[in-house]
Amino acid sequence: MKMIKLGKTGKDISKMGLGTWSIGGGSAWGGDHDLQTVVDTICEAPKVGINLIDTAPGYNFGNSEKIVGMALKKMKREDVTIITKCGVTWDQEMKGSLFNVVNGIQLYKNLNSESIRREIDASLERLGTDYVDVYMTHWQSVDDEYYVPIEKTMEVLNDLKAQGKIRAIGAANVDIHHIEEYLKWGDLDIVQAKYSVLDRAIEEDIIPCCKENGITLQAYSPLEMGLLSGTMPRDYKPVGAQIPKKWFQPENMQKAMDMMDAWKPLTEKYDCTIANLALAWILGQGDFITLLSGSTTVDQIRENAQSAQLELEPEDVAMMRDMAEALDK
Repeated sequence: MKMIKLGKTGKDISKMGLGTWSIGGGSAWGGDHDLQTVVDTICEAPKVGINLIDTAPGYNFGNSEKIVGMALKKMKREDVTIITKCGVTWDQEMKGSLFNVVNGIQLYKNLNSESIRREIDASLERLGTDYVDVYMTHWQSVDDEYYVPIEKTMEVLNDLKAQGKIRAIGAANVDIHHIEEYLKWGDLDIVQAKYSVLDRAIEEDIIPCCKENGITLQAYSPLEMGLLSGTMPRDYKPVGAQIPKKWFQPENMQKAMDMMDAWKPLTEKYDCTIANLALAWILGQGDFITLLSGSTTVDQIRENAQSAQLELEPEDVAMMRDMAEALDK
């Protein structure tokens, strides 16, 4: 597994990380999984060279963190880099701005300083550790009524860093102006953003900014919620969070499947799967980029880890981009 540096920390992280959005279970997160199977999947990560594990309290109301914590008990803490997040709450008196309603429970966006301090302690307890390697703001507080300046958010994050509860600071779901503001008030080592061969919006400004400022870019949903796995049948019916997404609309989904059919000669050339190609394409976009693989079984994480070993030839990377760009025309 190829390693890169985490921002300016000097810490080595794997080019591929394990995302536990689905591992937490729950109907909004792809359904429940066998507990032993997902714990085994997390424990398998370091064995296949993946030392980066991403979670969040908002993944099934803390359940993802609890499961990661179960796996950590079976691992050496220093062997893994744990990312968790703050800013999405459901259980505090101080609410914040409305976010999503999941299973009848209202989620709020809340980056108030007091809320962040409560969140980190709850996360550490669920994870069963006394520090997290990266603490990331999950969503930005931008609504007028509950607006929290990034300066204030960084103030509390820098304090948690000084206390040793967190080792590095990250931000997810940000725009270029958010990133520029974070950089005014301290070190920002990693930015998490949606990125796939089908969704390349961050290439306009966020990727250049990260590259210029020594920030690691972490791509999530590189397989577009499983669509780019190449395993869905033509008559697949979207479920849960897939339903409103652009590429799960019937016409778009068929176009994407046509594109993947055209990739089949590449699977033979590189002796790999469609999913391997989609992940390798992301990894080939820069040495400051890592991605999250949402594996939920040992076999899946082993297969996805193989993507990091693929080195696509430049003309194949360009061809895949051309095919994807043609779908938007």
